[in-house]
Amino acid sequence: MNLRDLRYLVALADHKHFGHAAAACFVSQPTLSTQIRKLEEELGVVLVERAPRKVMLTSAGLEAAERARRIVAEVEQMKEAARRNRDPEAGTVRLGMFPTLGPYLLPHVIPRLRERFPQLELLLVEEKSDVLLARLREGRLDAGLLALPVHDDQLHAEFLFEEPFLLAVPERHPLARRDSLALRELSEQRLLLLEDGHCLREQALEVCHLGGAGERSEFRATSLETLRQMVAADVGVTLLPMLAVKPPVARSDNIHLLDFHDSSPSRRIAMAWRRSSAMEGFLLRLAEVFQQLPADLFQFDPRSGGAPTAETRPATT
Repeated sequence: MNLRDLRYLVALADHKHFGHAAAACFVSQPTLSTQIRKLEEELGVVLVERAPRKVMLTSAGLEAAERARRIVAEVEQMKEAARRNRDPEAGTVRLGMFPTLGPYLLPHVIPRLRERFPQLELLLVEEKSDVLLARLREGRLDAGLLALPVHDDQLHAEFLFEEPFLLAVPERHPLARRDSLALRELSEQRLLLLEDGHCLREQALEVCHLGGAGERSEFRATSLETLRQMVAADVGVTLLPMLAVKPPVARSDNIHLLDFHDSSPSRRIAMAWRRSSAMEGFLLRLAEVFQQLPADLFQFDPRSGGAPTAETRPATT
């Protein structure tokens, strides 16, 4: 048994296809198949159920693949620790973030990361929060941006920032004549929300519960941008996180934004990584870049509709 064979088994578990797994490992399909059979012979159990067009791992195969995944991840951690010792701020970091945060946060933070860590190769992965958590545990991500709370004893969560929510209404909505509202006034509204699986849906439902609002359950959006367009089309109202209304996101003339004057519904964002990670010292420094984002990014000026202030406005030449 060697590390190469364990990588083959992990690839097969991920792809459920000999050809695809072989391509991912940059070997021929016969080579990968032969090594998997040798691994089965050494362990004395069948790891893979082979069918003409389908590959399934047996219960023994699933257990072996999970153990192999942890071993491969530990080896990668060992290599990364050695690289970090040679140059603590160089190398590669695999960072995950969820879809209702990543596209709106990255334009503000990427230039700062490039300036702070010029030698860093940042590999970004966008997935829903449950997928990010699974990949963190498996060692397929080094860190992930997640909404608190994070219920996992294997992970450390470093708080980054708190992002308020705004209410987005169509320009012809009665609330469009106002700049703010009380949370309890949501009880008169039925909000458009995302489909199941998005953490923003759970966060919005919590705000709805606090304000007594309902959901327009006949429609659930697949993305935050779809929600925005539904509001612009005068279909209904929704909650938008603050970064989703900040430039470079284009302002819509058909949407009016309101904040809450009696409370601050928000989501708290953290960077999470495995407590056993050899990169912890570096990840703390990486988290500091996010923690030092300008405060104006998380403040709303009703006169600008989310436009940048002097602190956040991009420089012009």
